[in-house]
Amino acid sequence: MVDVNELKFNEKGLIPAIVQDAISNKVLMLAWMNKESLGISMEKGLTCFWSRSRAELWLKGETSGNYQHIVSITADCDRDALLVRVEKDGPACHMGTESCFAYPMFLSDERNDFTLEGLMQLLEGRKETRPEGSYTTYLFDKGLDKILKKVGEECTEVIIAAKAEDKKETIYEIADLLYHVMVLMVQQGITTEDILREEASRHVIDHKVKQEKMT
Repeated sequence: MVDVNELKFNEKGLIPAIVQDAISNKVLMLAWMNKESLGISMEKGLTCFWSRSRAELWLKGETSGNYQHIVSITADCDRDALLVRVEKDGPACHMGTESCFAYPMFLSDERNDFTLEGLMQLLEGRKETRPEGSYTTYLFDKGLDKILKKVGEECTEVIIAAKAEDKKETIYEIADLLYHVMVLMVQQGITTEDILREEASRHVIDHKVKQEKMT
């Protein structure tokens, strides 16, 4: 374990702290800590920073209610930066967005990797803008019953493909099912973070059950 005295604070006694969502792995914000705020953070298990603009300690969520519960704090190899992994109670940014990093500057056409979060954002955009000719628009226009029907159909297709032990077809049908489930999530206002939090809570319960069985 790294000791606080090993950290390299800058000439103003500060060290940058990168805050990351422990469930989604999304980078939430960059803030600054001094020895006092770092000590408070570790004592309370809540992020506490040093506000450079106000020149005072700042417990994240004290006024907004958007507390950040610390999972871990890790120093980098040079001991001059911190990675703080948290479970958050609400948006990280004072602008109301989940992350402060919400303003793209450059996106490579060649190296733009596919992500489920990116697909989720695309589906959310389809629901809002409803572009003509889009199958996703068609689903949202038809509403919940149509979306549920498609989810049911795709579940059946997955079962048929898996029962036939056709791996390629099963992958194809699971991808179809996943897409339609995500459309349902957007329709119901459910986020990927909601699902990850639920899965994380089940993991903890399962871990405890295993421990009890072992003892």
